[in-house]
Amino acid sequence: MNIANTKLDLEYVRSQFPAFSDPMCKDWSFFENAGGSYVPLQVIDKLNEFMTSTKVQPYAEYPMSKIAGDNMDKATDFFANMINAKNKEIIIGGSTSINLYVLSNALKYSLQPGDEVIVTNQDHEANISPWRRLEEVGAIIKEWKINPDTAELEIKSLENLITKKTKIVAVTHCSNIVGSVNDLKKVSELAHKQNAIVIGDGVSYAPHGFPDVKELGVDFYTFSLYKTYGPHLALLYGKEDILKNLPNQNHQFLDGSYPYTINPGGPNHEELVSLIGIYEYMMNLYSHHFNDDNLSIREKINKVNNLISIHEEEIANPLLDFINSEKNLKLIGKNKIVNKNRAPTISFISNHKTSKEVSKILVADKIATRNDNFYAWRCLKALGIDTDDGLVRLSLTHYNSKEDTNLAIKAIGKL
Repeated sequence: MNIANTKLDLEYVRSQFPAFSDPMCKDWSFFENAGGSYVPLQVIDKLNEFMTSTKVQPYAEYPMSKIAGDNMDKATDFFANMINAKNKEIIIGGSTSINLYVLSNALKYSLQPGDEVIVTNQDHEANISPWRRLEEVGAIIKEWKINPDTAELEIKSLENLITKKTKIVAVTHCSNIVGSVNDLKKVSELAHKQNAIVIGDGVSYAPHGFPDVKELGVDFYTFSLYKTYGPHLALLYGKEDILKNLPNQNHQFLDGSYPYTINPGGPNHEELVSLIGIYEYMMNLYSHHFNDDNLSIREKINKVNNLISIHEEEIANPLLDFINSEKNLKLIGKNKIVNKNRAPTISFISNHKTSKEVSKILVADKIATRNDNFYAWRCLKALGIDTDDGLVRLSLTHYNSKEDTNLAIKAIGKL
């Protein structure tokens, strides 16, 4: 089928994910995508194929080993093209937290006592703690605080924080609580005027459209691959001219062999190869909806991103509107998605019930969600929300349906 329009073929999409026909999953509406997404068949097939036929040490000359190494390289190449990066600017590590701690340890050698590091209180802790630890080498930590009334990070506040002593600005591209998409391009422009580097956390952004890292202008960018329809790995992008000069965090004999210098132990072989399945799924989505096969990988990703955004807006806005209209519920963040100004990651609290109680009610109605602080406890604390009870988060992605939304609204209505 080739429909060549801007309407996502949801039946086709859901047919690619075995979970939707699995007896355990099929009767549930899955709203925990920000914690980890389902995976398409292509990812599962690539993983099984590697484990069955090429589960050997890669990069030797015998056939199984050569294929294993070639596929590992292919997966990295595909993802580099998908986010508009070079092959040598891509690191595939165990998690975003691991990647950022290793990066922090490498960057600390470039700091002098009194240098400034800016972090936010909107981020997931993965993009806060590694940078706050630079205080141990004399860095001054400055916090870009959210507006407690709107939960938003305001550019004016950042302008007042950045100085000539600022060396690092770490900020989320999209909050996993508030849902707002921050202007990383503007942040990068401000930081670069002071010769500071920008580390963008795209964990909550990438599931809704793979970014163009060159367009954003960031120096480093990371996201979790298990939230973008793959295995439990994470990608870290770094500008080549910075990466190649960072001190080696790996085995001594790898000095100078970036990006391996920032990936101690190297990638998980079989899961790296399964990332080819994400690429194949995205290209299949493109081919199913569009006719022009002469576009570049990045151009195709842009079209798929737009297709996904339109669908997510259609299924998320009714839920945002309903929660915002309920007097006994408090919605966190913007109450409407317009031109991808926020992700379909929807957090709220109840004025009369604990978040744990609300979560139990929703789960009883087969709405797969949970309550938590979701590792963004500083954000909750700034908003005056109990960090132990947390809030309820309903996170959608492009394989969710209007029926899912209606079932969630019905279940929330029982509150």
